[in-house]
Amino acid sequence: MRPAPGAEPAKAGVSPTVLAEPVPAAPGRLLDRRFGRDEITLVRHEVSARLTAAGLGGDRLAGFVLAVNEIVTNVVLHAGGSGRVLLWLAGGSAWCSVTDSGPGIPAHLTTPEIPEAYEVGGRGIWLAHQLCDEVTVATGPIGTTIGLRIVLATPA
Repeated sequence: MRPAPGAEPAKAGVSPTVLAEPVPAAPGRLLDRRFGRDEITLVRHEVSARLTAAGLGGDRLAGFVLAVNEIVTNVVLHAGGSGRVLLWLAGGSAWCSVTDSGPGIPAHLTTPEIPEAYEVGGRGIWLAHQLCDEVTVATGPIGTTIGLRIVLATPA
């Protein structure tokens, strides 16, 4: 398992994670945990509880939690079965990064088109793009980090 963004030293030839906000050490960090197949539901509940306590609610909370769940599920199904999730607050937004050590995501899947109605699967990253204010993807042969961001309070 490679370290999560922010803890990873820069290496020549490896593109950095493209999240706009750095991962904070402690005060804004809400969750930092590894997960596997048996923890998908637990991660979803932990993310929901921490974001509810941070003031996110309603459809935006439900959508962001669904996006995180989809990405975590993709890691379990397609990228070796385990990963790491970081959740933190910074700059008026909730940020989440999900990191795996899988083989990487093919380029045509990183900014997906709307899936056909008859397709089985293929909606995780597409849903994240629909439900989050920002989605970033850093992928390569040593793994992938998906970054998700949602603004905590939207202007009236």
